Amino acid sequence: MNKPEITPDDIEKQKSIMNHIRENNEKAASFPLAYIDTYGCQQNEADSEKLRGMLETMGYQFTGSEQQADVIVINTCAVREHAEMRVYGNVGALVHTKSQKPEQIIVLCGCMMQQPKAAEKIKRSYRHVDIVFGPQVLWRFPEFLERVLTARGRIFSIEDDAGAIAEGLPAVRDGRVKAWLSIMYGCNNYCSYCIVPYVRGRERSRRPEMILSEARRLAAEGYKDITLLGQNVNSYGKDLDIQIDFSELLRQINAIDGTFLIRFMTSHPKDANEKLFQTMAECQKVAKHIHLPFQAGSDRVLSVMNRGYTQAHYLGLIDLARKYMPDIVLTSDIIVGFPGETEDEFNQTLYVLEQARFDALFTFIYSKREGTPAASMPDLVPKAEKQRRFDKLLQLQNAISEEKHAQYVGKTLRVLIDSASGDPRYPLSARTNGGRLVHLCGDMDIIGSFQNAKITDSNTWALYGELIQ
Repeated sequence: MNKPEITPDDIEKQKSIMNHIRENNEKAASFPLAYIDTYGCQQNEADSEKLRGMLETMGYQFTGSEQQADVIVINTCAVREHAEMRVYGNVGALVHTKSQKPEQIIVLCGCMMQQPKAAEKIKRSYRHVDIVFGPQVLWRFPEFLERVLTARGRIFSIEDDAGAIAEGLPAVRDGRVKAWLSIMYGCNNYCSYCIVPYVRGRERSRRPEMILSEARRLAAEGYKDITLLGQNVNSYGKDLDIQIDFSELLRQINAIDGTFLIRFMTSHPKDANEKLFQTMAECQKVAKHIHLPFQAGSDRVLSVMNRGYTQAHYLGLIDLARKYMPDIVLTSDIIVGFPGETEDEFNQTLYVLEQARFDALFTFIYSKREGTPAASMPDLVPKAEKQRRFDKLLQLQNAISEEKHAQYVGKTLRVLIDSASGDPRYPLSARTNGGRLVHLCGDMDIIGSFQNAKITDSNTWALYGELIQ
């Protein structure tokens, strides 16, 4: 499908609707309240920032209580079955809040809703839900809300859509230290286990001038940790009519005035290259951390997954990254129990861990996603065996993480104090350049600043330290 064009006039229409809703809300005795619940990845978090921005523009204030909310928005995830089951459970419970508050509007959006079967289940069995739409039409949320406010009824907008880019929507970010910055949307990779290309559409890159404008604004507003988002950031620019790639975009953002870190996710190994690692090494503001999912160690499994690289190629990338950045922090994703994976093939995954020696891993037992090629593959590995392999993988990685974290003890590092921890023993949370969590003591007024910290202790998951004045 051709990408539909979202014109400035289309966005202005939505802004006009937002203003109209705000005018009506200002006439009420009190401002209406909105509640947003977000599942899934960082891109969903970024989408929720836009949903909050639109709601705020429409005159809504925010609450942490579903019972008090006039509008409830649940931004869903489709990547794993567990997240979907949680959504169904939580949405089912909202029938009680709506019975107590009949005018309450319940909105379901995000990737899960772009699946026809899930949307049909909501339509049939969860009749208290008013609005359902997929991520490609998030920009039309004000229009959908106005229709329900004025005419009631139910709205379902889940048409198969290649996706487009909507610029100019307001956003309300969570906090003033970290910011998500989407540089592209969608995915063209079609890994055999993954539902994302079917629910988020094809790859489409934002214009560099729009990204740079947003990055400059974030830096000027004082954000210190800016994460560039894309399903595969290494594909950035391939669909544009100008010559620019992700490495060049990194250099342009690195040149922006200000003191901040640039992070990014996610990189796909089939497109990661020497140019990227050289750019990371040469750009002072680019964090020396890369999240590079390898998913499985077996070449046969990687081929069936449609990942586009081999074990040897992947390990070669790790060597290349460390050539340019010897202290780079490496993290990755692994799927255990992919259909047909043998014990020997699982052992190849353990071999990659031993060779790559990741700082941390995100590990998952394979989750069947209807509509993907892997869903129809024979899956003969018993659940108990998958769990045994998963536990063995965690045991190995935890030992590696504990060993690598112990190597920080005694070092003094520049860290970003990014939040309050909630732990009175170590009230501050910070991150190293490589994204390692550091627990510290100190005053709340230094949140949002870079500080020097001496690392005094560590465990599998975090570092502990003291501030150096």
